[in-house]
Order: sequence, then C-alpha cells, then structure tokens
Amino acid sequence: MYRAIAKNKRNTVFIILLFLLIIGGLGLLAGYIYNNASIVVITLVIATAYAVIQYFTASTLALSMSGAQEIQKADNPRLYRIIENLSITTGMPMPKVYIVNDPAPNAFATGRDPQHACVAATTGLLDLMNDSELEGVMAHEMGHVQNYDIRVSMIVFGLVVAVGFIADIFLRMAFFGGRGNDRGGGNPVVLVFGLAAMLVAPVVAAAVQAAISRQREYLADATSAMTTRNPDELASALTKLEQYGRPMQKQNSTMSHLWISDPMKPGLFSRMFSTHPPLPDRIVRLGKIGSSF
Repeated sequence: MYRAIAKNKRNTVFIILLFLLIIGGLGLLAGYIYNNASIVVITLVIATAYAVIQYFTASTLALSMSGAQEIQKADNPRLYRIIENLSITTGMPMPKVYIVNDPAPNAFATGRDPQHACVAATTGLLDLMNDSELEGVMAHEMGHVQNYDIRVSMIVFGLVVAVGFIADIFLRMAFFGGRGNDRGGGNPVVLVFGLAAMLVAPVVAAAVQAAISRQREYLADATSAMTTRNPDELASALTKLEQYGRPMQKQNSTMSHLWISDPMKPGLFSRMFSTHPPLPDRIVRLGKIGSSF
C-alpha cells in the first residue's frame, strides 16, 4: 500500500518534469527561429497569473457548475457522520459537505488545502452505496484533499496554458510576422518543423495533463485504502459505478477530473484523454493493495 502511494507520487513528478521539458523545448525552438527569448518569459508570467487566479476560484466554480448544495448534519446524518468520522481518523479539519441532486452515482472533492476543503456526493451515489462503500468513496475524495491534488492540478493547468500560449504566439508570428525573420525565413525546413511541433504540442499537453490526473486517481484510491483499512469496500463501490454509472445531467469538461468516475459521455479519444483510469484497472489495483494487509 505504501509502495503504491510512493509510486504514484513519483509518477506525478516524472510527468510534470516531462511537461517542463516540453515547454522548455518549445521555448528554445521559438527563441531560435524568431531570435526572441522574451516569448517564453512573457508566456510563463501570464500562465502563472492565470493559474493563480484559477487556484483561488476553482472550488467556488466547481460547486456552482455542479449545482451542489451545502448541508448540515440534520439534513443528511448518514453522509455527514461518515465524513465526520473520516475527518477524525485522518486528523483533517471537518470539510464543508454538499449534495448534488443528480441520479448519476458520483462524488467529488475540491479545496486548495485541508482548511478549505469541500466534499460532495450525488443523490444517486447515496441511493446506490451501502455505508461501507460510501465510506470508501468519501475517503477517496478526502484523499484528494490530503494529497493536495487541487494544488497539483493547478500547477499542471498553468503548464497547459503555457504550452497553448506559446503555440498560439508561434503560429501568429509564423503567418503574420515571421517572414522577414533571418532564421525562420531563411530556413524553411526549421520553420515547417517548428510549426508542426507547435500544432502537436497542445495535443501532447492535454494527454500529459490527463495522465497526471489518472495518477492522482490511483493515489486517492490507495489513500482511501490506507484510511479505512478496507480497500475491498472501495473496490465494491467502483464495481457498482462501473455497472450503474451514467453521464451527469450537468456535464462540464472543465471539472470532469474532480469526480470519482468520469461524468462525461465517452467519445472517440476518450481513452487517450480521459482524466480517469479505467475502473477495472483501479479495482485490480485495490485487490493487490488488499492482499498486502
């Protein structure tokens, strides 16, 4: 179990380093062709500022987009007590508790740190799960807060913005301002290669972002198992999500990575760009964690 947690953390670091290499490569390419290193500096400043704004507003936006309603203990004692007990077990402050009126079984957590955490469950999840399964799901969601996954996702979000911004500037300069440049204009092969790289880079960035999100899902599963000491119940809950899951009524791709199960309708490239690993893979991993107890 501890090895699984350590492995997922290492994988996240490796993927972020890959992301930085992509940005560095794009910056060097743009600087070489246009002889202007300020492109990278300006891009990183703008991307950082954008990510910081998102970092402090993401929770409010997620709750608003999902239609979540805050509850107190008297509104739903079952859900509230489960989260209360998990808070005591983990030593986390009690998060705000929300319910989303949606028949699709799902749950999410948000918050930049444990002091600003919010957890939400859909009415469909509450109807489908027994108490032990619900505890496993909510321990998974609180695991995201424990592991500072919102912070990680905002860092990655900033990197994605940086890649997209560099690509956009590169293409604009290539078509509208780069013909007179000594380097880009004098070497068509380099310019063509650069344009191809800039077109492919945003796609690669989206795939890398999805890969990081999938690693954080595995990590939250392992954290849930460590918290409850009962990975079989989370595995049972994931099995039910696989059998009875359905798309959310309010679908929004910008917060799809927050849910425990992908709330979007599957598309052509869903496997490559999915923010969630396949449920059967997660169930198998939980079985391996359970055998280590």
